[in-house]
Amino acid sequence: MMDQLKGKLAFVTGSSRGIGQQIVIGLAELGADIIVHGGGRKHVKQTLRLLGKFSVKSFVVEGDLTDNDQVNGISNNIINTFGGIDILYNNAAVMSSSQQDIWVHSPPVWSITFQVNLFAMYYMCSAFIPGMIERRYGRVINLTSGIRDQPELLPYSTSKAAVDKYTRDIAVKLEGTGVRINYLDPGWLKTDMGGPDAWYPFDHVLPGALIPALIQDDGPNGEFFSAIELRNTKL
Repeated sequence: MMDQLKGKLAFVTGSSRGIGQQIVIGLAELGADIIVHGGGRKHVKQTLRLLGKFSVKSFVVEGDLTDNDQVNGISNNIINTFGGIDILYNNAAVMSSSQQDIWVHSPPVWSITFQVNLFAMYYMCSAFIPGMIERRYGRVINLTSGIRDQPELLPYSTSKAAVDKYTRDIAVKLEGTGVRINYLDPGWLKTDMGGPDAWYPFDHVLPGALIPALIQDDGPNGEFFSAIELRNTKL
């Protein structure tokens, strides 16, 4: 189990806490070197401390995903430093208040939600996938959501629907390349975003969230994975 991803470099957006933090811990346990992302170095201290018990290399990139210049700065920094990555988890997301009136979601709420949840994901994929294709290996996992029937959260839910559509459509361009792109629902977890009433503890995202990173070069592509449904999988 420990060496399945040895020698691979993984980048997880929004990995200073919550689901992203769990994913980098799981990837490190499988032997992958990790690039941790947060809004500032002080925000990733706990993640780095948790990664310290694994025999892997850990790096940090900082940047605000609401700002396209910073999004591009993150990817450029990684490419200039490492040449590219092997595994990309587009995990970072924002969600407006569930108390929002369904008729008055403001333009700034829509704009910020789509910027972080969709556009930043798009720019990260655009930056890293061409290099993966060139090297004939890559795993891209875009986090989605099973949310439905909650119009108060429309900016969030529609941004995630767009993530699904993007992933399925881009997948057709990756056939025969050794690169796989899929989308993952982590489940309703007790995180800062999910809240205390969520159905599952936050650590239930593992090991299911790791499965899309472990598939073969001719494995699932443009397909949906559920971390909760895969929770009892033996790696």
